[in-house]
This record gives sequence, structure tokens and C-alpha cells, in this order.
Amino acid sequence: MTDPCDVEFIQGFARDLSEVKALSAKLKEHHSFGNLIGKNRKMREIFELIQLVAPMKTTVLIQGESGTGKEPIAHAIHDNSERAKQPFIRVNCAGLVDNLLESELFGHVKGAFTDAIVTREGRFAAADGGTLFLDEIGELSLGTQAKLLRVLQEGEYEMVGSTETRKVDVRVIAATNRILKTEIDAGRFREDLYYRLNVVPITPPPLRERRDDIPLLIEHFIEKFSQQTQKSIYHISPDALEILMDYTYPGNVRELENIIEHAFVKCQGGNIEKQHLPLDLIASRDDIVTLALRESNPLAALERELVHRVLEESDGKPQLAAQRLGISRTTLWRKLKAV
Repeated sequence: MTDPCDVEFIQGFARDLSEVKALSAKLKEHHSFGNLIGKNRKMREIFELIQLVAPMKTTVLIQGESGTGKEPIAHAIHDNSERAKQPFIRVNCAGLVDNLLESELFGHVKGAFTDAIVTREGRFAAADGGTLFLDEIGELSLGTQAKLLRVLQEGEYEMVGSTETRKVDVRVIAATNRILKTEIDAGRFREDLYYRLNVVPITPPPLRERRDDIPLLIEHFIEKFSQQTQKSIYHISPDALEILMDYTYPGNVRELENIIEHAFVKCQGGNIEKQHLPLDLIASRDDIVTLALRESNPLAALERELVHRVLEESDGKPQLAAQRLGISRTTLWRKLKAV
């Protein structure tokens, strides 16, 4: 017969474990939004902006470096809108040549061009009632940009090879890693389209500007790959974490995910250790001298990296950064302008 004290202990332990799991889930929910993970101030501001813009039909332009999470932001907007049960259609504008892209977006009628043996609906038709995510919007030709502008302004388009006007109800979310104002100045992007797209701009920060999120992201990716691989890997060692905290991540969150996936290939269980990380990451330790030596002007590159890193570690406060570098604020501003 089970001792009543044992039963009480087991019940209490179960309650404690349940509370721990509930608290963990609550914490995770607080630091996530859809597939986006972050507690950094810039990420929390993006979460709030997504909640505000999602219920509306407003066009959104997401600009940021590759790998910063532009597509998950688009998904989060769609998933939290009234269109959530309708299609979310993604188009990579850099993946097709211009004439095929126009057909991909607007569809074509039979005989519109040599290979058009049947009439085919486009992505706007497929996304009707839902959301169309135009990734790499900066790659569109000026001709296709003009047709896209018409859809955004009037909600109508024509299939390639047709004169029949079609109405469509689609929310457009666009994304690019290009600086579109620079593209406008160069004559490669229409200014009127830019302002039509840029109703609500969202700029996800690069990972080097949200280092406080790195442990959260590592935990998220460890959980993800543990489920995928069925490996008993749940933690990362302090040495390995230190390396990942110091790295600058030119490939941003996507690169960190690839690093953890690489570690899962080499680690057979237990903790992810330093030796499980990519060899080039271990060797360089993101040494700024090593990075500078790869540049055509190593001395200038070294100063540039040092100034940016000290400013970053000073929480973006010029006075603190200048004090640490042993220079005046005026000299710091001059160096920042130079780099």
C-alpha cells in the first residue's frame, strides 16, 4: 500500500512540475510572436506594430538584411489578420526573369506567348481574399512595377495577353534587402510605388544589434532540432555559448540556425560543446584583426569595427563610447561619419 505521505509528495511534485512548465510556456509566449523570437526592445516594438497593423488591409514594406526574419514577420501579420483563413501566397521576385514573373503574378491567357498552351491564373488570383507576400521586391523591372502600382491603387489588373480587367482583393506585403531610396535615386525603382508600398515600414534589426536574443534563439533552435532529429540534446556549454555570443552573424538569424543544425550533426547527445561548432567559427572567434585583414584597407577596417563594437557595447551612447575609446565626442562623430 502506498504511503499517504508519498502520494502527497508525488502530487505536490506534479503540481510544481506543472507550474514550472506553465511558467516556461508563459515566458516563451512573452518572448515570441508566431515564429519570431525575441525579448530585445526593437523586437518587442515590431511585435506591437504587427498587432496594430494586422487587422487592417494596409500595405507593409519590410526592409532589412538577409536572414533577419522578413518572411516570418509577413506570416505573423497574415496569421493575426481577418485573412488568416485565406491563402498566404509567396512570390520570390528575384527567382524569375521579367516576362515569366509578370505571368506568374497576373496569369496569362492561352496563346499570349509561345509556351502559353493553356490559360493560367496568376498569384494575385490565387491570393484573392488573402495575402500576397512579394519577396525581393527590389528586383522587379520598371514595367512590372507599373502594373503592380495599378493593382495597389485600383485593385485591378489584366492577365498577360488579355484586355479584360479583373478585380482582386489582396493584401500586399513586400520585402527587400535593398535600400529602395538608393534604388529610386539610381532610377531602378519607381518613387510612386515606393510610397504606395511603404505605408507601414518594418525594419527587423540584424542579429548583431540584438545580442540579448541570441540565448533565446539558441534555445528555440535546440528545441526545434531535438524534435526533428530525436537526439537528446537540450543545452549548450558555456564555452560554446561564449563563442556564439561574440560572433557578428553576417547571415543573421538564418546563419545562427544553420550553426545549431551543424552542431546537431556532430553532437550525439548531451550538451552542444565548442568542438561541435563550425571549424571556421572556432578558429577565428570573430577576431577583429582576422576580419580586418580580409579587407583591402585593414587599418581602416580595424578602426571601423572597433568604433562600432565599442558603441554597440556602450548601448549606443556616444558619450560612454568616446570615454572608453579615449577620444572626444566630436572625434567619435567624425570617425562614425568616415565609416
